[in-house]
Amino acid sequence: MVLVRLLGFLFLIAIALCVVLFLFTKDRKYLKWGRRVFQFGIVFALVLAALYLVERIILII
Repeated sequence: MVLVRLLGFLFLIAIALCVVLFLFTKDRKYLKWGRRVFQFGIVFALVLAALYLVERIILII
């Protein structure tokens, strides 16, 4: 669980860094990178939630 929290924190840092780089350079590629990191983070969170749900269902049965 600590690893999941650490990865979430790293995702937030990466997105914030991309936004700050965009603000300093006005280069839109940093926004694209930030969007990709955000999308990957959402997919990662959904996969973890699905695995957690499957684990709970298996424990009930």
